[in-house]
Amino acid sequence: MPDRRSARPADRPAGRTVRPARRTVRPARGPGPLLTAAAVVVDGAGRVLVRAPGPAPGRPGLPGGAVAGGETPEAGLARALARELGLHAPVGRLLAVDSRPAAGPRARAGVVHLHLVGPLGPQETAAAAAVLPGWVAPQEAYALLPEPDAARLRAALAALHTGSVAHLAGGVAQPGSPAGLDPARRSALEHAGALDAASHRAARPKALTAASALLTDAAGRVLLVEPAYGRRGRWNLPGGGVDSDLGETPRAAVRREVREELGLDVEPGRLLAVNWSHKPGYPARIRFLYDGGVLDAAALAAIRLPPGELLAWHLAPADSLRDLVKPSLRRQIKASLRARAQGTGPLELHAGRPAGGG
Repeated sequence: MPDRRSARPADRPAGRTVRPARRTVRPARGPGPLLTAAAVVVDGAGRVLVRAPGPAPGRPGLPGGAVAGGETPEAGLARALARELGLHAPVGRLLAVDSRPAAGPRARAGVVHLHLVGPLGPQETAAAAAVLPGWVAPQEAYALLPEPDAARLRAALAALHTGSVAHLAGGVAQPGSPAGLDPARRSALEHAGALDAASHRAARPKALTAASALLTDAAGRVLLVEPAYGRRGRWNLPGGGVDSDLGETPRAAVRREVREELGLDVEPGRLLAVNWSHKPGYPARIRFLYDGGVLDAAALAAIRLPPGELLAWHLAPADSLRDLVKPSLRRQIKASLRARAQGTGPLELHAGRPAGGG
């Protein structure tokens, strides 16, 4: 009966390759990065909540703490806020991620997630106001907070205002970060060709695009709608954002918005104006204003508002717009009315004013 035991190397047939035994590669053992989560809590006045952490009395910091094993950053942050500040508020979207290398051979690297928290209800806002230092303006918070907390907060608020996320390392926004990168540095990196295509797209400033309809009645009064959100008594033109990620065009968007907001299927007429507006620190806004035509009595009677989105509609004479709409929109409406009456346009407007100041 043949011997089935493995032959020793000396017993193997000549000319046969002997392969070395396969070694199992194991990952290096050691602690991973320390994960912490911090809260960016902003009130209606734009103030930020900061607190004095226990380990360093009198030294302000952002609310939050370490994330325990098995927890998500959102769950860990919610737990820390409830335990330390008595806050029970929804942990919102991710604003920034910061990583820092280990300070020494025995130290751990760190990763910090900054999340938007809130909005806070009246009771929670009052409770947070009792926390020292409490609510402070952003510029004051930057001066109070130690580095890199101040840099993290600055980048997180930039991400909040631009609707993006900041990528940081040691509190410094990295090339290609969608938010938090100083505009002058972003421009310098672009002009130097230092950004790859993906980083270039991520770092480019963004713009929000909307489309509105100028609808009037036979007397020339402008149809306005009052949103259920924001400040009461502030009226807008029918319209809304362009779903460009779905391939929607401004012309298609204004027809959809009028149908959703008023229950009317109106074929948009010619483009009357394009308005560009910009507020520092926020994305630019582009509005396409279309001629929606003149609505007769039957069309006005058929208007149906979506519950929870719009509160009312109103026909406003042009000379009453000052008390109803923001100055920029009032200028846009009046410029569009002139373009419609004179058969001119489309106009190029900047914050409602003709481009070039004409």
